[in-house]
Amino acid sequence: MTEKPLHLYRREGAYIPRVAAVHDLCGYGKCSLGVAIPVLSAAGCDVCPVPTGLFSSHTAFPGWYMHDTTDMLADYLAAWKNIGVEIDAIYSGFLGAPEQVDRIRDLYGMYPNALRVVDPVMADHGKVYPTYTPELCDAMAELACGADILTPNLTEAAIILGEPIGDAWCGTDIGDDEARRMIDALVAKGAKHVVLKGIQRAGESRIRNFVGGADMDVVEVSNEYVPYMLHGTGDLYASCLLAAVMAGRSLEEAVRFAGDFVHDAMIVSAQQPEFEARGVSFEPLLGKVCDLLK
Repeated sequence: MTEKPLHLYRREGAYIPRVAAVHDLCGYGKCSLGVAIPVLSAAGCDVCPVPTGLFSSHTAFPGWYMHDTTDMLADYLAAWKNIGVEIDAIYSGFLGAPEQVDRIRDLYGMYPNALRVVDPVMADHGKVYPTYTPELCDAMAELACGADILTPNLTEAAIILGEPIGDAWCGTDIGDDEARRMIDALVAKGAKHVVLKGIQRAGESRIRNFVGGADMDVVEVSNEYVPYMLHGTGDLYASCLLAAVMAGRSLEEAVRFAGDFVHDAMIVSAQQPEFEARGVSFEPLLGKVCDLLK
């Protein structure tokens, strides 16, 4: 183990790194590519989207429409290869079908030295998201085990580990030992670094995230708990974390930055009309992402 700051990406001079963002695109409701593109761009990254699905709105709204892009992705990525696109990080989130995991593996083969960041977006509070089949959850779990940075919540971590979810996992109250056990188990399955998100203990007004890996001690980072739920905060957290990493910050610094940014964005969001349906508002805070490059 080492106590030295762990840097997973070294920013070199004026070079602008390219990030393949493998996420869905949502027309209304702030999440996925609608979050990843502006946040990573503000951190001085060239964001190259790989759309895994097109949504009319996020799925908390009734009557949403989804277009599955699976059939186009092989040709889409082959065209990248044909023109010599270079990629420094591969960041995946929401997936629309199990076959899309194969396309991410194609990207890993095309760019073997790229940083692999997996936000295993599939469940929360003991419930799997409505578009996720058991086959897609299994495929996501396999993908997660090859990540350089894996960012699950407790329910997603349990799915990846093959542990039961449901009523017992509707809460987020676990102790330090259990958090460390889950991180160690995910590392044992192949993830190099794990950020376990969203732990809130009974009677506390803090929300905790834990980060650990094969080459670092487990560190706890906490923020004030904001007592309302907003769609897109998980995407914002993972995007901010990667933004900080690609700006050359250490992994622990990135975890702290992401937690602080999401907390502040939730405060800003509450000032907007219909904020709980609209999703997380982060736009006025993008200057903080730009400041990562100073």
